[in-house]
Amino acid sequence: MPLLVLVAIGHAEWGAWAAFGAFTSLYGRNRVQLPRLVMQSTAAVVMVAAVGLGSLVATLPAPAWPMIALGAVFAGLVSIVSDAEDWHPPGPLFALFAFSGSASLPDVSLADAGIATAVATASAAFSVLIGSIGTAWRRARRLPALESLPVARSYRLSPGRRVQLRRVARYALSVALAGSIATALGIGHPYWAMVSAVVPVSTGTFAAGLARGTHRILGTSLGVVLAAALLALRPSDVVVVLLIAAVAFGTELLVGRNYGVAMVFVTPLALLAVHLSSPVPVDRLLVDRLVESIVGALVGIAVGFATRRWDGRRA
Repeated sequence: MPLLVLVAIGHAEWGAWAAFGAFTSLYGRNRVQLPRLVMQSTAAVVMVAAVGLGSLVATLPAPAWPMIALGAVFAGLVSIVSDAEDWHPPGPLFALFAFSGSASLPDVSLADAGIATAVATASAAFSVLIGSIGTAWRRARRLPALESLPVARSYRLSPGRRVQLRRVARYALSVALAGSIATALGIGHPYWAMVSAVVPVSTGTFAAGLARGTHRILGTSLGVVLAAALLALRPSDVVVVLLIAAVAFGTELLVGRNYGVAMVFVTPLALLAVHLSSPVPVDRLLVDRLVESIVGALVGIAVGFATRRWDGRRA
């Protein structure tokens, strides 16, 4: 809906910011009523902050390296929030995507950064509202409240949380390395490598990370084929928005269930949003996405392998 509004008012170029805010709707699928509202609200705050900070970075004359440095720190901090709030899906992937994607948009002014924050805020708020409709409906019908498992929130980094700190370090290292390699290679969208790099290190073991990274590569490859087929139709802005809604629905259904299959939908979602906001040649867009996703996933797998002995140390 927010994307349709932007197209209707003639500002399709704001579409990426709205899409990033709408990531809020991906959270809380394992919660109901108030716990879901709380989870989605914290996710909304993080997504809006990601877009706002990323847009400020985009105003710099040379934003690439600041984006990488801040992205590494941001990924680590968001992982702490994710752990404390028991996010589902867990980890900093979508928040990092919102930050680095916003930081990578061209020709962004300070005024544009303000608009970006406002658009993301409206989109995130709409997502929270939609997520609360079920609760409002049950209350209106005077139905008994549904219950979710309680969440014990704690942001205290005590000595017993060394495992969490190791995960934070893995996130930061993976993002920094992937972004640096992609930028040094001159690939057009290095933030896709940064986002892919967090995937293998978001799991508990190297074996699980290897499997998740492989799923990322395979799912992205199929998703690129799907995106190529959709973009080959040269869809209008309205049709692009409808396609984004369709693949976003598939993402919401699958992101917490089967990561590899979910990537088949996440990939065209990302590519369509970028195409809507900042059109570039389709072939270049597709190649960048595939190459950078592979680079990022391999970096994340390598970091997981290099730090695998950390898991054997005392917490």
